Amino acid sequence: MPYHLAPLDLAFHALSDPTRRAVVSRLAEGEAPVSVLAEPFDMSLPSFAQHLKVLEGCGLVASEKRGRSRWCRLVRSRFDEAADWMEAERRQWTERLDRLEIYLDKAE
Repeated sequence: MPYHLAPLDLAFHALSDPTRRAVVSRLAEGEAPVSVLAEPFDMSLPSFAQHLKVLEGCGLVASEKRGRSRWCRLVRSRFDEAADWMEAERRQWTERLDRLEIYLDKAE
């Protein structure tokens, strides 16, 4: 992905992958070490780490070293940005459909 994309673009790109969505779903339950996050997936740890890198790069996930483990957690503010954008789009389309309904009712 080009480095100049907006954070929201990067977040939606990150969420387009089912592995990354599964990681996000797991982290919604609470923070976890990378080894636990990687367990359900049939891939090498370096491959899994690439998925985490994408999630961290767009700001959806943050991680920190604790002893010998790296722990991950969700960054709620990035999800709030995405939710706000989707809500604004939903509101806009609802208003358009309402106007269309009024127009069609008048045309009868």
